[in-house]
Amino acid sequence: MRLAAALASLSLLALASGGPPAPADGGRRPLPERMAHTGGGTQLITALAARTSSTTGTVTWWDRRHGRWTRAGSAPARFGANGLAEGRTRRQGTHTTPTGLYRLPFGFGTEAAPEGTQVPYRRVREDSWWCQDNASRSYNRWTEPRPADCRAAESEHLIAYRPQYAHALVVGFNYRAPVRGRGAGIFLHVNGHGATAGCVSVPREAMRRILAWAEPGRAPHIAIGTARGRTALTRY
Repeated sequence: MRLAAALASLSLLALASGGPPAPADGGRRPLPERMAHTGGGTQLITALAARTSSTTGTVTWWDRRHGRWTRAGSAPARFGANGLAEGRTRRQGTHTTPTGLYRLPFGFGTEAAPEGTQVPYRRVREDSWWCQDNASRSYNRWTEPRPADCRAAESEHLIAYRPQYAHALVVGFNYRAPVRGRGAGIFLHVNGHGATAGCVSVPREAMRRILAWAEPGRAPHIAIGTARGRTALTRY
């Protein structure tokens, strides 16, 4: 009878206070655990926007240890000036950030790699270009120097973007087998003055922390998407 009375008292207290306190995360599992795919590795970067029209959001980097995903860091993010678009149907020149799950082939920068960087990292030089010319054999590739079939007007002279490309990671969108017209030169890089032309950007210190955190042996990927809808991160 004493046990029953105690349980009844606890139940009354819970009802009076609106029930037991909710978990700090609202009872939801960490975002990577709610995703369909995370790339198969034990490191993941998520770039989350509220909706496809958003130009800002949040980048979070995660570690999987002992069978669970835990947050390693987070920073405010910027997306394309025209928001986000489904990566499989995105068109070049639309100033949209492609959604999807992608590898991170290598890092680069106009400045030296942050201490602790393990990913392959290329220093930008005066003759470093990213070819975005659809007619070029070097489409969506780093080139040194710029090849004759890659027009300067259709490419990025990387050194011309010293603040933004102080540190960056190449996003593997349309990279392994490039489809002409889909888009080229999508990076995770340092913030500029505002929204991007299609990349994802974060504050400078966050970019340095991400580079020092990423470990190639743990197969880091980046997932870009929205909170809900057809481009929801949980669908990737």
